[in-house]
Amino acid sequence: MSESVLTNTRYGKDLVRVFRVVRDGEFHQVVEYNVTVLLEGDIETSYTVADNSVVVATDSMKNITYYLAKISPHILSPERFALHLGTHIVSRYAHIHRAFITLEKLRWSRIALGANENPHPHSFIRDGNDRQTVEVEVDASAGKDKLSAKVTSGITDLLVLKSGGSAFHGFIRDEYTTLQEVDDRVLSTSVDLTYTFVPVSLISPTDDKKLDFIVPEDFALGGVWDAVNVATRVRTATLDIFALDSSASVQATLFKMGQRVIAENAGVESVIYKLPNKHYIPVDMKYIGVDNTTPANAEVFVPVSAPSGLISATISRK
Repeated sequence: MSESVLTNTRYGKDLVRVFRVVRDGEFHQVVEYNVTVLLEGDIETSYTVADNSVVVATDSMKNITYYLAKISPHILSPERFALHLGTHIVSRYAHIHRAFITLEKLRWSRIALGANENPHPHSFIRDGNDRQTVEVEVDASAGKDKLSAKVTSGITDLLVLKSGGSAFHGFIRDEYTTLQEVDDRVLSTSVDLTYTFVPVSLISPTDDKKLDFIVPEDFALGGVWDAVNVATRVRTATLDIFALDSSASVQATLFKMGQRVIAENAGVESVIYKLPNKHYIPVDMKYIGVDNTTPANAEVFVPVSAPSGLISATISRK
């Protein structure tokens, strides 16, 4: 078949579910991940001539993920754990040049007890369906002693709603326009956002099993090595702006969110927001002489899932 040529290969293990308990006496911390591991390297012959001698079995990738989850001191940081996992794989296997690690972190928050909300040492609640996401590329193509990494983190399915403080007017009106202008409305969206860090160099492991992973001691705040705090700031910025902004449009509010993320995190190069509208339509009750459609009197709504607006933008550092 001289008419065709293999131009790209990548393979791995999807949806490796990991739950880890970190114990300090009676005080426990927990983390739950969905992990995907994908590899690139000198693996073309497994496709072209059925040569499995170059294949790291996807079952082995699953087992490596579980073993690193057991021994890695970085398990509670999704970015650091993903970097540790990718670094181990590209260092362990000479013919593997890139590892792509994707993590999805599910929410578990400590249960607060009683009127004083005392945190229980080892009881937790799933207090939201939003998830933290991490995508890591560990690159060894320049040599096993010259590792580098790209990291993109984010939040998905963060459902928010405000019942006032949002307007939308002044848009183009022509023969296709049926939407009414409003000076106050229900605004709701399911926030999807990703933010990309400045690329980093990694210290190659020197132990025989290539399990070491070294975090720089004097790292700058707001970058990859500070990712746990960055995630907190990004979430807080998003919620603060959504709640406090007197919104002229989803576009204008989105831009303010992105500006704050960039301003507060020096190691973030860019942030992408995707904000689909979750529409709440006032029920027309004129048939019984009740005004439920003017903004000041609208109190009963029909949630509408589709069709919906979808607003997105990328905000980048200058």
